[in-house]
Amino acid sequence: MLIDSHCHLEYDGLIEEQGEVLKRARSAGVQGFLNISTKQSEWDQVVGTAAREKDVWASVGIHPHHADDHAELDIDALRTAVTHPRVIAIGETGLDYYYDKSDRKIQQDLFRLHITVARETGLPVIIHTRDAEDDTAAILEDELGRGAFPALIHCFTASSEFGRKVLDLGLTISLSGIVTFKNAKELQEIAAELPEGRILVETDSPFLAPVPHRGKTCEPAFVRNTAEFVSELRGVTVEELAATTTSNFFKLFSKAAA
Repeated sequence: MLIDSHCHLEYDGLIEEQGEVLKRARSAGVQGFLNISTKQSEWDQVVGTAAREKDVWASVGIHPHHADDHAELDIDALRTAVTHPRVIAIGETGLDYYYDKSDRKIQQDLFRLHITVARETGLPVIIHTRDAEDDTAAILEDELGRGAFPALIHCFTASSEFGRKVLDLGLTISLSGIVTFKNAKELQEIAAELPEGRILVETDSPFLAPVPHRGKTCEPAFVRNTAEFVSELRGVTVEELAATTTSNFFKLFSKAAA
């Protein structure tokens, strides 16, 4: 059993044939999907898919690319959204200084707002970080000092130093198809050494299709390719990696287990 811990089922490339996309993934052994939102206007649709499909869960949040459009986001709107029984996580949120599509201070403020709700509810916060390691780590350290909350760095591509830091802070790390790319040697070394209890796999579909599907629209079925690659890096069978990552998923996203 595999779980795609991060996919965008409402995005172009998947939404047009969502039923067939899910069918293909199930045939590949994927038995769970966490459907991620990136802006408030997506929340109802993302939650609706999770309500309709028994093996799909939802996460609600604001991606840093859309931070400027949500500078006045009402924290109570997020608090209300996460009460839905199919919403098991908060995000994705975080910091993206690579594209800088939104003001960095607004990104930081929204990141902290998501963390506040995560702390209040016990739901994990799903973190996107790109070219923002120092500020991401600083905010995490500061906010954890105010009280514990569960969190995940999704689509990990950062440095080994940042990886050690977030592991020391108690976070989980999720690997996407990027780990299969030929030029991802440092990431592959990190993936081989991640603690067994802190690793998940994802697609981030419709983006980042793993080898051998590079250049294609990524879809949740391809999480098997990533799992197979990572299992070889770690010297275990794909069945063992699937069991580990599935167990880790339900430990982190305990509302899904319940």
